[in-house]
Amino acid sequence: MDLREKKTKRSIKNAFIQLRTTKPLERITIKELAELAEISKATFYLHYRDIYDLSECLQKEVLKSVLDSIPQAELCLSDSVKFTELLFHAFHTQQTLIDILFSGSQSSILASNLEKELKDYIFKVIPEAKDDPKVNILLTFQIQGGFYTYQKYHKQYDIDYMMDVLNEAYKIKYPPVE
Repeated sequence: MDLREKKTKRSIKNAFIQLRTTKPLERITIKELAELAEISKATFYLHYRDIYDLSECLQKEVLKSVLDSIPQAELCLSDSVKFTELLFHAFHTQQTLIDILFSGSQSSILASNLEKELKDYIFKVIPEAKDDPKVNILLTFQIQGGFYTYQKYHKQYDIDYMMDVLNEAYKIKYPPVE
């Protein structure tokens, strides 16, 4: 990719993020995005099919950044607390873009895609776990639960506090339910 193309894509992405901070995805037009990015509509269409394609590309970039921030995802099977802490830190580093790109009608996309990608990675590292229903249930719980817990509480509490709460919860031995 040459320098001009990089600048154009960066301009499109910046304009999209600027618009997305104030508008739902469905209300952003190519015309207003092109004007803000100072490009023609034709230039936009050289790079993306439509506004949803652009949004999906940016969402994939954020997802990749989150995944790249979790160096040992297979820890979820041996150290749930450490895995959750890595997950929280990964969300924290991308929180501004997560809030922008995964708001409104896009809110459930990140957790589902994150679960799929993490499972794919873990099953490459530990292929025998792929067909184990217990492992799949545990992974869904940790990934989806971790995501929604972080999203719900990150503005009120810092990661250290949330991790202290989770550490305590993992130590509690509840009596069996009859």
